[in-house]
Amino acid sequence: MKDASPATQPETVYLKDYTPFGFDVETVELTFRLAPAATRVRARIRFVPKAQATDRRFFLHGEQLSLISARIDGLEVTPEITPTGLSCDVPDRPFIWESEVEINPGANTALEGLYMSNGMYCTQCEAEGFRKITYYPDRPDVMSVFTVRIEGTEQVLLSNGNPVRAGDGFAEWHDPWPKPAYLFALVAGDLLAHPDRFTTRSGKEVQLNIWVRPGDETKCAFGMEALKKSMAWDEQVYGREYDLDVFNIVAVDDFNMGAMENKGLNIFNSSCVLASPETSTDANFERIEAIIAHEYFHNWTGNRITCRDWFQLCLKEGLTVFRDAQFTADMRSAPVKRIEDVIDLRGRQFPEDGGPLAHPVRPEAFQEINNFYTATVYEKGAEVIGMLKRLVGDADYYKALDLYFARHDGQACTIEDWLTVFEDATGRDLAQFSNWYSQAGTPRLQVTEAYDDGTYTLTFRQSTPPTPGQPHKDPKVIPIAVGLLNPNGDEVVPTTVLEMTEAEQSFAFEGLSARPVPSILRDFSAPVILERDTSAEERAFLLAHDSDPFNRWDAGRELAKASRIAMVTEGASPDAGYLEALKVLVRDDSLDPAFRALVLSPPGETEIAQALSDQGVTPDPDAIHDASETFAQTLAQSLADSLPRLFAATLVDGPYQPDATGTGLRALNGRLLGLLTRLDGGEAAARQFAGADNMTVQNTALACLLKAEKGAEQNLAFFEQWQADRLVMDKWFALQVITARPSHAVAVAGDLTRHPLFTIKNPNRFRAVMGALSMNHAGFHQADGSGYRLLADQLIALDALNPQTTARMCTAFQTWKRYDAERQDKIRADLERIKAAPGLSRDTNEMVSRILDA
Repeated sequence: MKDASPATQPETVYLKDYTPFGFDVETVELTFRLAPAATRVRARIRFVPKAQATDRRFFLHGEQLSLISARIDGLEVTPEITPTGLSCDVPDRPFIWESEVEINPGANTALEGLYMSNGMYCTQCEAEGFRKITYYPDRPDVMSVFTVRIEGTEQVLLSNGNPVRAGDGFAEWHDPWPKPAYLFALVAGDLLAHPDRFTTRSGKEVQLNIWVRPGDETKCAFGMEALKKSMAWDEQVYGREYDLDVFNIVAVDDFNMGAMENKGLNIFNSSCVLASPETSTDANFERIEAIIAHEYFHNWTGNRITCRDWFQLCLKEGLTVFRDAQFTADMRSAPVKRIEDVIDLRGRQFPEDGGPLAHPVRPEAFQEINNFYTATVYEKGAEVIGMLKRLVGDADYYKALDLYFARHDGQACTIEDWLTVFEDATGRDLAQFSNWYSQAGTPRLQVTEAYDDGTYTLTFRQSTPPTPGQPHKDPKVIPIAVGLLNPNGDEVVPTTVLEMTEAEQSFAFEGLSARPVPSILRDFSAPVILERDTSAEERAFLLAHDSDPFNRWDAGRELAKASRIAMVTEGASPDAGYLEALKVLVRDDSLDPAFRALVLSPPGETEIAQALSDQGVTPDPDAIHDASETFAQTLAQSLADSLPRLFAATLVDGPYQPDATGTGLRALNGRLLGLLTRLDGGEAAARQFAGADNMTVQNTALACLLKAEKGAEQNLAFFEQWQADRLVMDKWFALQVITARPSHAVAVAGDLTRHPLFTIKNPNRFRAVMGALSMNHAGFHQADGSGYRLLADQLIALDALNPQTTARMCTAFQTWKRYDAERQDKIRADLERIKAAPGLSRDTNEMVSRILDA
């Protein structure tokens, strides 16, 4: 099912053109008569004209709907219908609009609106899916109270809010909290519940359920515990209590995103809620915990207070990502969480900021809002919240949040509303800080230093490169967390936050007995690129002595990148000093195993490509891959005498627990096993695979074997053991491509698209193969262009079914301008081939057009 709007005539929506809807929607009553090919939806809506409205046009969004009837106050009307909605003459007074439409959920492969997933009805209405269910003012600033009746033969019939009554073949739900249509949800299917209860701090008992297909009920316990932890944490840290009698989560196999925060009825991609030690890795458990928290936290930051328009998307998403990061830091290791978040930010958002898809945290225009669910809105949006908290301090941050909840509960708000709350709560002027929301691009922070007679001076210069549509950038407010170490490694100035507001600014530290070594941007206090001439010796010093875990890790990361770059550009050998520092760290049993695992994790090949590009060097994917392999082999050989002992020390005794301790040990185990496999031909990995009692250990062992081009027997055994488990099979599909030798990766991915268990209609399975290909850097960027052709072929085929997933997968091409002319020509040809595909969706058309315009 494709969008009816032609891609050849995309309409651009601008923030500056925002106009409120001319009517209040007091109540919404919906009745669904479910049928796979012909669901009937009856709507009864009370509209009240706004007294101060400047635009009283009555237009209701609607797409791919068959209108059966329409009435105003009981009298039939004949509205004017277009592919995007309907308009009608209405009285200048309150009135009741009634309509009945027919839709076809069974044919809805776009997974937007009401669709079917393996016989289950489910919805996805964010951002603009509700218009594919019934005619309605489908915009986030229109909030109303919903009452829903569902009629069907399914055992379980769910919607938002509290259950009102149910009987043979029907169920009624009422949500007392006004909400926009994008938060509407409906699920109907033959499901089983994993139930529990939670008592709020005020004594209210809430019924909790995770609804799953039969056979998945044993994979709910961890998700339920994560939900209860989230509810308790939000009460303790933010003072937010849950506000309905029931909270339902439903696991859905076919879902474009990770999950959706619909009020009281969260719908989850199965991969983001179902977990068991046998089928889920440590990374799965941590991701599930974080996503459950994220969607629950949306109950206040997204539902009770929502965004006025889609340009304000970061208001709910950036804030909620920041909140779920705080939660994970409290539940697990705060330093490790921070490092992982920065790895993700640099790996996904920095390239977005530096390429053709760059846009502000609050965009100014879009053609398809689905294309702005980006790392910039989410992850950079969260970084902006973190900077604000750092600038005002913890006490004033929570004071401002209390005011935000009190002032704006039940409203659809803007970034200006958000910043005004902080100004009112703290007395600060945040006009300049708002540049973080309005300007795209990653600031570059150049640093110089001077030392004279006990005074040490740091001088910073900030600049942000031009981005599409924004050639000029004003200075931003940048919180720079700095500490100073003396030559012995002792900290002489603890972490101090310098507040930079000018294009160039100096800060002096007096009374020092010796020239210090600076530790700059501690805890990654701002999402900037730090540019400072630093010697390898100084980085090694910080790696050994810095008290800030992030900067300690980052010093090692920079050493690793410098060594790889020298190997690629100069033919150098791996840096001996860095290798020695790694050996010391990995043998230090006093360090957190999770931190040691991160230090041992090499920079990805795409990260090296970006670093080379930043230096004006055209990256050669094959040379980068060869350097990565050489470095890993050299590291393994340098640790040969220690690896067996270190590896044995990471083996976890006792039953599997997805806690921080066990997760850290298994992470280090995996890094060491990868090195050990390079020396023993896979003997240790084969033993670990044979004795594995959990998916983390089994999957890690198989990955090591496949990477070493061993393990055909284990690969077949894994497939035969898990072929009936769809989520484990996603892991298997991805492993085949990620571990493939670059020269084989495209052929492996192509063969997998013809595998009996591959389906292009399931986003998880598609991403498992084609997403994995894009992550096999040298494999995807084969000089013959075969990787580009395969992905383009698959995207053209997928666009006819699922434009959202197609458009998001187009980002694999966003860094195309960094490569050599021959590769650019091949990528450009395939992008133009996608753009010329008949009936291309507006989602994909916009993404491809922006990438081509680089």
